Order: sequence, then C-alpha cells, then structure tokens
Amino acid sequence: MGVTTIHQEFTTPVPPSRMFKALILDSHNLIPKLMPQAIKSIEYIHGDGGPGSIKQTNLAEGAHYKYLKHKIDELDPVNHICKYTLIEGDVLGDTLEWISYEVKFEPAGGGSVCKMTSHYHTKGDIELKEEEIRAGKDKAMGMYKVVEDYLVANPHVYA
Repeated sequence: MGVTTIHQEFTTPVPPSRMFKALILDSHNLIPKLMPQAIKSIEYIHGDGGPGSIKQTNLAEGAHYKYLKHKIDELDPVNHICKYTLIEGDVLGDTLEWISYEVKFEPAGGGSVCKMTSHYHTKGDIELKEEEIRAGKDKAMGMYKVVEDYLVANPHVYA
C-alpha cells in the first residue's frame, strides 16, 4: 500500500470558531442547505458527532458519485482541530483503501488560516497522479468558499 500526502492552506476573514462550527460541528445541517445541487443530505449513522461517529454524505441526484462515509477520529473544538477518515464510498474506486484528513483552523488577524493535510492510502502499489487528487481538493475548496461567503454575509451565524 502506498500513501500520498497533500498539504493545503487557505486564509479566511472568518474567525476559527465560526469556521469550525460551520464546517465541522454543524456541517450536517448547513452544507445541504447551502449546496443542495451537490449534497442531498448528511446524517450521522453511528454516534452523536464525537470521536467514533460515522457520518454519511449523500450526494445529489446526477452526481458522479452517490455517497461517502467518514469516521470522526479526533475532535478538539477548543483548538479547532478535526481528524477524520473517509472509510467508504464509490469515490474510493479501485485505487484507494481510505483517505485520512486533519483540518485545523488557527487565528490569523481577525480571521483564520485553515490548514489541511490529506493522506491517500492506495490499494497495492498504485501511485496516484496529482490531477486525480486535484479534482476532489478543488471541490472541497469550493465548499469551503461557499461556507465562508455565507458566514461573511451572515456575521451573527455561529457567533
């Protein structure tokens, strides 16, 4: 099994606590409302949102993939850190066993810096190409931007 690691970072004018609440703690409610064309629903199928919980994301009709299941490995609301693993879903295809993620929001001025690390665990000796990873990362960044725009436009939400 091979592992490909990708680091990403972006800045936002939104403070860490608000980004963390929107994208991590309440994503199951917020994301389907903001992106119904992409996300049909997000629900906890095991647990209450804490470590060990499993969250299923059901993608909209006509999407390239149908669903994703993530297991929450670590959740630290005080330091705005979440570690989770994509454990099931047709997005893994024939090449990936799982993908583990670490997301951390750090204060920066009046906003925050989001630092993300993704570890792609492949089946066998398969090597991932950067363009294969980029498409998924671009979609994630698009979702973060939609949430950021919503929070900037609604400063009272998750305050």
